[in-house]
Amino acid sequence: MERGLLWLPLLVAFFWLAWQGSREYQKLEAYRIWAEQFDKSKYDIYAVLGLKDQNITWGKPTPKGLINLATFSLLDVKEIRLLVDDKVVEVENFPRKGRLIKLEFITSESASIRIPFTEVPLAANWGKYLQGVLLGLNPEQNQ
Repeated sequence: MERGLLWLPLLVAFFWLAWQGSREYQKLEAYRIWAEQFDKSKYDIYAVLGLKDQNITWGKPTPKGLINLATFSLLDVKEIRLLVDDKVVEVENFPRKGRLIKLEFITSESASIRIPFTEVPLAANWGKYLQGVLLGLNPEQNQ
């Protein structure tokens, strides 16, 4: 009987891990179907992001699907900044680690849209890419 009691926590842990894996798979499947409509997209546990032409759509993944989807145009964006621990850092010279990682989009109405990321290099690469797209859309910002 003691052996059974010793194995019980391990059995519970196994079923909990299987359940968590199933939930993550459901999130990934919902993202995969959603991402087919975009030219470029990203998934992580904090947010999904899709780019189609000059429009960015982002939201939060859940096992039941994506929620809080919002769309904005890069034509309305004046500046893209990388925030690590609520401090602006350069996308070319960024710290390797941070707790709060976000890409911030400053729009022409002086509003701020912040999209969370799990890794600094991933956010920096997206920041570089989107800045390139933004400069291609607004060549007068290049001067």
